Amino acid sequence: MIMTTPYAFREAALPLFPSDETPDTSLATPPNGRLPSYIRDHRARLRERFMTGGAAAIPDYELLELVLFRSIPRRDVKPLARMLLDTFGDFNRVLSAPPERLSDVKGVGDAVITDLKILEAAAQRLARSKVIHRHVISSWNAVLDYCHTTMAHRDTEQFRILYLDVKNTLIADEEQARGTVDHVPVYPREVGKRALELNASALILVHNHPSGDPTPSQADIDMTKRIRAVCDALGLTLHDHLIIGKSRELSFRTEGLL
Repeated sequence: MIMTTPYAFREAALPLFPSDETPDTSLATPPNGRLPSYIRDHRARLRERFMTGGAAAIPDYELLELVLFRSIPRRDVKPLARMLLDTFGDFNRVLSAPPERLSDVKGVGDAVITDLKILEAAAQRLARSKVIHRHVISSWNAVLDYCHTTMAHRDTEQFRILYLDVKNTLIADEEQARGTVDHVPVYPREVGKRALELNASALILVHNHPSGDPTPSQADIDMTKRIRAVCDALGLTLHDHLIIGKSRELSFRTEGLL
């Protein structure tokens, strides 16, 4: 049956995913379907301030509130936003926290975890789009931004390789290995094998230090020498090895280590 009565569309009160709210009759939606006024007004003001002034106009906990609004539609999420920041340290670390650690925070359920992981993936994909199939040397700042976005706030080590063609255009970005808080296994022969499979001409090695300090260890230096030897044998160029810390990075090339 076709309805002829006009229908006014409005923002849905429910999230895209099942709510993480626990039943609470004091916060139940009134019969008219409207949110409690103190929540509705606060959310409206915060959204308006964000749309007017952008992210720079609001602190991290309020930006996190905006993310949590849909996950938890009928509850004040400010305490949870502050708890997440206190637990993980900053906005970026909240987004990149492993699901199992997020679930340890009281009030965080599947809906919150899913929304945070979607936002993390979107941020990484946006940063990656600025470097993939681009000339790396002329896009160096974008490359560094991408590496920091994907790796700086992880609590375990990750080793990535940027594969370049003969024109130094980024043709692939792949995670080679994951490790512990202070170690990641890397196999130089596998690095060289994968470069040949991709028909790459040059490489940039990237890994993170969860401690936040990008100073290379002796193991980092030794591993880089072994990979360089493989690259030399295969006719590949090893442009650099970047170690990503929390707020800065270290370049082996700049430090004279390569």
